[in-house]
Amino acid sequence: MEIAMVCTRVSLLILILSLCSPYKFIQSPMDFGPLNLLPTTTTASSDFGRILFQSPSAVLKPQSSRDISLLLGFLSGSSLSKVTVAARGAGHSIHGQAQALDGIVVEMCSLPSEIEFYKGGEGEISYADVSGGVMWIELLEQSLKLGLAPRSWTDYLYLTVGGTLSNAGISGQTFKHGPQISNVLQLEVITGRGEIVACSPSKDADLFNAVLGGLGQFGIITRARILLQEAPQKVKWVRAFYDDFGTFTKDQELLVSMPDLVDYVEGFIVLNEQSLHSSSVAFPANVDFSPDFGTKSSPKIYYCIEFAVHDYQHKNTNVEQVVEVISRQMSHMVSQLYSVEVSYFDFLNRVRMEEMSLRSLGMWEVHHPWLNMFVPKAGISSFRDLLMDNISPDNFDGLILIYPLLRDKWDTNTSVVLPNSGSMDRVMYVVGILRSANPDDGCSHHCLQELLRRHRHIADTAGARIGAKQYLAHHPTPSGWHQHFGRRWEQFAERKTRFDPLLILGPGQGIFPRSNNAAYGS
Repeated sequence: MEIAMVCTRVSLLILILSLCSPYKFIQSPMDFGPLNLLPTTTTASSDFGRILFQSPSAVLKPQSSRDISLLLGFLSGSSLSKVTVAARGAGHSIHGQAQALDGIVVEMCSLPSEIEFYKGGEGEISYADVSGGVMWIELLEQSLKLGLAPRSWTDYLYLTVGGTLSNAGISGQTFKHGPQISNVLQLEVITGRGEIVACSPSKDADLFNAVLGGLGQFGIITRARILLQEAPQKVKWVRAFYDDFGTFTKDQELLVSMPDLVDYVEGFIVLNEQSLHSSSVAFPANVDFSPDFGTKSSPKIYYCIEFAVHDYQHKNTNVEQVVEVISRQMSHMVSQLYSVEVSYFDFLNRVRMEEMSLRSLGMWEVHHPWLNMFVPKAGISSFRDLLMDNISPDNFDGLILIYPLLRDKWDTNTSVVLPNSGSMDRVMYVVGILRSANPDDGCSHHCLQELLRRHRHIADTAGARIGAKQYLAHHPTPSGWHQHFGRRWEQFAERKTRFDPLLILGPGQGIFPRSNNAAYGS
């Protein structure tokens, strides 16, 4: 065992010298003791955004947490090292956040897909212990066999547990249960020093809170204990249409005030025929909504609320009556409410059907210059106006999500940045501008750059005027990150110094660019 460790450390030293040299010589898979280290791959230098392509010098395919610990431990202890490391899950970043230019990318999906369940008795909690590279769809499939499921989700399930917990993880259940980071009981984390730490709210709590929403800056999540609840058999899925933004948001806020009745709330802006039909791919009901979208010079915009009620069939609850009670209080357009019953699995996996449709049209592997913002309740109308001033409804290709969240469901000890609220509104909004830019349809490099420029303008203006904050943030300069964190910057930087003093982790975020003297503040 000791001989193997010595061999591994010698091999890692060779690796460091290779990566620090202008003459890279990793051209084929290399045997670094127990480490499965490969030359760079196409996937390691790209992501869902297809905007940045930064090649690492090597890719680690770990078979255990110890593999990652060995790598980071050696790098943090080497005075020669200028090598950075990024953990990559399913590759759904937009701006190269999981890339490591000339560094090492750790492919988290290579970890064994381990899921262990604890099903509590009456009055006890249930949970799942899962490895960080497990996808949420895998956890759903396995937990449903026990009649259980996580409480909080993302819209798209083909993402890794470690990846979403490094950001927040939000969807239509967030108003009720909080984001995914509010539904974690314990983590196993490998810090930038290479230490394997089991942490929780009561043990090494500062690391636990730092890593949740920490953008991969403080450690790599290799295991998580996820809170579970009883899973419903079916879901009543409802959509209602609006022609007035104020009425739309008022009804959304009404729905999130009824957590005993409503289990999911989202919404989207209906800009054109394309946005209406593409958002209906997975909704298996006949929607007889054919609105007048106006003209190019005078467009007419509509809005759709989407909510759901869980159907626990053994409880003999009349879900139709529940939906009736809810809908009677809403102010949607006359005769423009539609509902359908689907299985719980199909409801949660609804975006997969949209993905398959887009793949069939050649519209999945295209540029995705997405922008996601947390917006204070008091500024949501102003944000809507700013958004409409910077897009063309007639040719917008994609979806604009907008729905309310509740602040008190978020733990402010984590690293996530929420907008300030002078009036202490309980409600805030998330807005997701999820557009596609297909080069085959004429969106060239210049077109893509213009879309990115407009999104930057929206983000900067909304931040300055109404205190909005980016979610899944991207800032091109360190000063932009300082402004993003605001008064929380000092705590964020102090945690970086403690858990990753050589600034090894998460280089793709651009928060802590490395200099020759790498330690932050030194």
